[in-house]
Amino acid sequence: MKKPGKNPFVPAARGILETFRSERNFKIHLVCSVLVIALGLWLGLSTTDWVWIAGCIALVLSLELLNTAIEAVVDLASPGYHPLAKKAKDAAAGAVLIGALFSVIIGTLILLPKLCTFLF
Repeated sequence: MKKPGKNPFVPAARGILETFRSERNFKIHLVCSVLVIALGLWLGLSTTDWVWIAGCIALVLSLELLNTAIEAVVDLASPGYHPLAKKAKDAAAGAVLIGALFSVIIGTLILLPKLCTFLF
């Protein structure tokens, strides 16, 4: 139960920070996000393009946080090997993969033509 007066953003920020500290893939996604943002600023993306880019970044980072949470709960509930634990972890990782692939496609569709126009 939530204590009265407690700031709900504190545990959320703690969860993001802990995931950043402990999960290599979260760091990779974050670095890629920063690079895409820098490239988008350099290319002067439109507002519509930024909406898609921001949505993709939010999607992938959120899925990575959920994947981390699912893995932690599964490890707590099933410290040893269990086929259902593997199934849950694999499905959560698959969700991240789908989100990341979607983001790569969207990023390519937005950034590649602008980059080609800029360079050539």
